[in-house]
Amino acid sequence: MALIAANWKMNKTLNEGITFINELNKNIDDVSGNEILICPPFTLLNEISKIKHENLKIGAQNMYYEESGAFTGEISPLMVKEFCEYVIVGHSERRNLFKEPNQWINKKVLCVVNHGLKPILCIGETEEEKKKKKTNEVLETQLKACLKNVSENQIKQVVFAYEPVWAIGTGKNATPQEAQDAHAFIRGLLTDMYSQTTARPLKILYGGSVTPENAAELIQQKDVDGFLVGGASLNVDSFVEIIKKSKK
Repeated sequence: MALIAANWKMNKTLNEGITFINELNKNIDDVSGNEILICPPFTLLNEISKIKHENLKIGAQNMYYEESGAFTGEISPLMVKEFCEYVIVGHSERRNLFKEPNQWINKKVLCVVNHGLKPILCIGETEEEKKKKKTNEVLETQLKACLKNVSENQIKQVVFAYEPVWAIGTGKNATPQEAQDAHAFIRGLLTDMYSQTTARPLKILYGGSVTPENAAELIQQKDVDGFLVGGASLNVDSFVEIIKKSKK
């Protein structure tokens, strides 16, 4: 079963979000067989949780690593767990725009799993790093730093998302072989860090300009277990089409 996750980022008002979910609810039965996840802005979590189809999962786009305190503008695990099963951590926009270091992301991963939630840990290289053939080096550095002190039992709650930064919102995307190579490398690292028995079932999603046109070929790769969809998840028809084409 593939996991198809929608990251709406900073898009959709309350009314727009409700309209989207109502339309998606009508199509849920037609796209059974995959796990479907919506990660809306924080302002929509409460309302969407009330109207979503029972087979639709909800996730948060970010979270702070403290339960409460003087952290103006942040959201705690106690707040998101009322509505969510998943939390995206380490997205490249958090890393690059908001300068979140691996050490913070590591704290978030540990906080998410300690509160019974599932982190979607994003890792990926920039275009400059890709040109310098540093993809594997970057992935290894990010993965090991962000999983520091994460136990073999805890890692079973973690979902991974390979998101090449050069492909996010650019219209570019990794070829199926490039995606497979990166995913296989990540799974190999996880095998070395934990065990083959633990690493094999872990989900590794691909993110980076996923569209209805490229989803079918990407999902056929051995180590691609689903998608973290950005722009194409903002339109119900395109998102549903991606789900339909994502049969493993």
